[in-house]
Amino acid sequence: MENRKAVIVGISGASSSGKTTLARLLRDVFPGTFVLHEDDFYRPETELPTKEGLLDWDCAEAIDIPEMTRALSHIRTHGTFPPFVDSKEDQNSIGACPVPDSAIALAKSRVAAWQLPGAPGHGILLQQHPSSSPSSGLLRMCVLDGFLLYSPEMQAGGVPPLLDAKLLLLVSRARATQRRERRDGYVTLEGFWTDPPGYVDKIVWPNYAAAHARLFRDGDVEGELDEGVLEEMGIRAQVGKGLDVAMETTFNWAVDTLMERLEELAGKR
Repeated sequence: MENRKAVIVGISGASSSGKTTLARLLRDVFPGTFVLHEDDFYRPETELPTKEGLLDWDCAEAIDIPEMTRALSHIRTHGTFPPFVDSKEDQNSIGACPVPDSAIALAKSRVAAWQLPGAPGHGILLQQHPSSSPSSGLLRMCVLDGFLLYSPEMQAGGVPPLLDAKLLLLVSRARATQRRERRDGYVTLEGFWTDPPGYVDKIVWPNYAAAHARLFRDGDVEGELDEGVLEEMGIRAQVGKGLDVAMETTFNWAVDTLMERLEELAGKR
């Protein structure tokens, strides 16, 4: 796969669709994997735009897209977490894991068997976290989670071409609102942010709908996905499964999808 040291997996979707939970699960299942968060590229609060009289954290203008692109390029070239990124996202709690330990253990066994000599996944990924850059021919995997990865602004900024696999998670407006309102808040560069009342209805959901309308038939983000657009953009989603799919189901789908995609990238399919 070219002269590089890592493959990068994008996980995108609405706020509270399960992106960070899934990213951390995949990190635990695929050896040598690390996580990068779109939220680590927020601009300072003083540079954020406003909407409805509130700071707008959920738009492309709030993200330093050139810096994120720089980080992704570093990962591809060096196979390591960018030393110039100060991650705040992993300081945020996402609550109890909704996937049982037994399902995680089974997924780990499946991936381990897939990587054995003679199996399709052998010789693609590093088997453990290295103390230095990956050796030739063995790759690390980076999982990037973010709420706007496939938006027109990210496309213009050159982000999607740096993603080797693109996963999209779906969630209903009701479920997203419920999950987001349960959160205590978010660690930021300046300290801590707590959503003001009505923030999801005024900012979060309208921004998500506007950025993702083209991925759905008739622009309805709670309707059916447009499979033609997904194929054109190289995005994989659980088409026909509904919006609020159980995380255990999503997790198993993501593991299978990534093993298949890694085989494709390695020329084994």
